[in-house]
Amino acid sequence: MLKRIAASATRSRSFSWLVGLLERMDPERRDLLRILTYHRVAACDPGSPLPPGVSVPPDDFAEQMRYLRSSCHVVSIPELIHALGTGSGLPRRAVLITFDDGYRDFRTHAWPVMKALGLPVALFVPTAFPDQPGLSFWWDRLHHALASTARRDALETPVGPLGLATPGDRQDAYRRLRARAKRLPHAEAMKWVASICGELGVSSPPAAILGWNEIRELAAEGVTIGSHTRTHPLLTRVSLEEARAEVMGSFRDLERELGTAAPILAYPAGAFDEALVTMLAGEGLALGFTTVRGVNPLRTAHPLKLRRINVGQRTSLALMRAQLTGWSVGLNRLHPLVEPGEASPA
Repeated sequence: MLKRIAASATRSRSFSWLVGLLERMDPERRDLLRILTYHRVAACDPGSPLPPGVSVPPDDFAEQMRYLRSSCHVVSIPELIHALGTGSGLPRRAVLITFDDGYRDFRTHAWPVMKALGLPVALFVPTAFPDQPGLSFWWDRLHHALASTARRDALETPVGPLGLATPGDRQDAYRRLRARAKRLPHAEAMKWVASICGELGVSSPPAAILGWNEIRELAAEGVTIGSHTRTHPLLTRVSLEEARAEVMGSFRDLERELGTAAPILAYPAGAFDEALVTMLAGEGLALGFTTVRGVNPLRTAHPLKLRRINVGQRTSLALMRAQLTGWSVGLNRLHPLVEPGEASPA
C-alpha cells in the first residue's frame, strides 16, 4: 500500500514541479555518470503473466527515451571505456542505458524507439538461452506456475504455508519463494524451484528470450551486446571456478555467434563480491555492472562495481528525472519506496 501511494505521488503535478525546481538548482558535476537498468518493456495490465515490477509500459518507456534524448547526453559503452581509460571525462548529464536478460520485447518494443531517436544501448544476454525453446528463467517459471495453477489449497513450503486462493495470495507466495531461492546455493535453488513448479502442476512458460539471429541483427544495427553469464546464476552462490566458467564461457559464446565479445558484464541480480571482482579483473573484464542503486563519479568509481538506477513499472518520468539530477545520491534512496522488490527479478 505504501509503495502504491508513493508511486502515485511521484506522478502528481506537485512532485513534477518540485523536480523542475531541483533541475534548475542542479549542482551538476561533469564526471557524474548515471546508468539506467531496464529488464522488460511490455504492458503491465492486471492479470499480466509478467512478474511484478520488472516491466515498463511501452508508452512510459517512449516518454522516458524522448526525455533522455532532449535533456541528457546518452553515451555508449565505447565512449565510457574511452573516458575511463584516458581520464577524458564525459559530457554533462551523461547517461548510459542498459537492458538485462535479453527478453524478446527489447527488440519489439524498446529498440525501435531507441533506434528512431538515435540512442545507444547495451544489452546483456545470458548466452545459454538463445535458440533454446525449452529454457526459461527460473523466476519466470515460478511466477507462471503460481499464476496459472489450478490449485487453491495452501502450498506447504520451507517458508511456511502459502495461500493460493487469490491473485494477491499468489503474488505474495511468489515474492516469498523468490526471496528464499536467492538465498540458496544455485544448484539447490534450481532443484527446489523445479520441485515447486512440479507440485503446482504447470508446465514451463513459452521461451521469451531473443534468438541468435535476432541478436546478430541488433548488433549490426548498433546495439552493444554484453555478457550476463551463460545460465544466469547468482555468482556469489556458486564457486569461484564455476563463476569463471560462467563468465568466460559466455564470452566464448559471444565470440562464436557475433565474431566479437565486448569485455563487459552485468552481474546476474547484481550479485558480486571482492573475490569475484579480483578474478574478473585478472581475466581482463573492463566494466562490471551491479544493481547497487546510485550514480558513479568517474574519478572514484570502480569500473567493475558500477552502480545503476533501476527503472520499473512504477517509475514515473518525474522520479526518473529526479534520480538523474546531481542531487541523486540522496534521491535514489526514495526508489525502494516506489518500486516493489529488488532491482532485478532474480
